[in-house]
Amino acid sequence: MTAAHERIGWPSFVDRLDGLDRVGARFRAGAGVSVFRTANVHRNAGIFIGDDVMLFDGVRLLLGDADTCLRIGDRVVVNVGCYLSGEGGLEVGNDVLMGARVMLLSAGHGIDGGALEISRNPIVGEPIRIGRGAWIGAGAIILPGVAVGEGAVIGAGSVVTRDVPALGVAVGNPARTIRSRHMPGVPETASPQGWLPRLRRLLGLR
Repeated sequence: MTAAHERIGWPSFVDRLDGLDRVGARFRAGAGVSVFRTANVHRNAGIFIGDDVMLFDGVRLLLGDADTCLRIGDRVVVNVGCYLSGEGGLEVGNDVLMGARVMLLSAGHGIDGGALEISRNPIVGEPIRIGRGAWIGAGAIILPGVAVGEGAVIGAGSVVTRDVPALGVAVGNPARTIRSRHMPGVPETASPQGWLPRLRRLLGLR
């Protein structure tokens, strides 16, 4: 990138960031990017960043002391104010785009049994997986255990509580897959959700 790019808000190149176990080549991190991490007592836990990753201002990566991994693939762009929790496990594939203030919440406090005070209950979670080439729209929230398929699109402000298929377009709260992306050379019926739009059209439904 040229100096001109630096002047218009691109994150700066950095060689390292406290709390990260691996930083790939040409890593960029903006102002206020932070990591929440306690002492690593688990041999295989960690936060691993691929090549050509950009984290814009105010991104927060969270692992705590969980025995899990937060992995971000190559050429991933994470826009301003995103919150990525790896406490339940988080895998972000290559070439993923995240809009501003996306939240990937792989864990939270248990609410049944235990203490009256939720803050005293143990952390529970399930892995989140974001497939290669997906786009997570601004303000979207993805909850524990969700898998977003390759090339899928999550609409801005959506709350995703269940899996989204490859090439699926999911919107709403709770989000539902409304159609598949139109891809050159890929028959509509070839995608996991391709039959549903066709059926709705045949029935005269929107």
